[in-house]
Amino acid sequence: MDEKLTSPAGGPDETPAPARPDRGTRNAALLAALVAVPVTVAVASFTFAKLSPDGPAAQPSPSATSARPQSTAAVEMAAPKLATRAETVCRALVSQLPATLRELPQRPVTAGPEQNAAYGDPALTIDCGGTEPAPEQTEDVWVVNKVCWYAAEGPDATVLTTLDRETAVRVTVPRSYDSALQWVSPISDVVLASVPSGGDTPGGCTG
Repeated sequence: MDEKLTSPAGGPDETPAPARPDRGTRNAALLAALVAVPVTVAVASFTFAKLSPDGPAAQPSPSATSARPQSTAAVEMAAPKLATRAETVCRALVSQLPATLRELPQRPVTAGPEQNAAYGDPALTIDCGGTEPAPEQTEDVWVVNKVCWYAAEGPDATVLTTLDRETAVRVTVPRSYDSALQWVSPISDVVLASVPSGGDTPGGCTG
């Protein structure tokens, strides 16, 4: 007697048909598809708008740290008459000064370009051939690149003057520039090369 194979459920052995989602499942899937399409379109539109703006890109606003415009006008400086020897020495000094002092460009002066120089805005000035100061023994003196300097603190600037040169060289550093002694470092190199030593050197500069 022939026997028929039966499925585990007890019916004839037939290939099971795929399960059909019920009405509620179909409705939920349809709703999800309808929601997903607008969201995808919206995201794509937003991305396109970000990549392709309608108008030209706005120019960046000035940075808070942007350097202000620097004056290039001549700096007011006095030019007293110098003795022949001092004039020669000062000409040698000024002729060897650099075009820029650190980041400060050189500026013209109103008088005595053979003995005066100026840099930056506010102006850091150098004048040659003036009177050498006479500090007290208790006052500080500074040796910068083998040149002896005396620093006089004023309300608006520090004035540094050489004490060991044949002809005095004076550098006026505005308060807005930090560390006045650092500014005379490159100037000391020029002084050492162009202005001979001379006079009584303070003990603080020879120790």
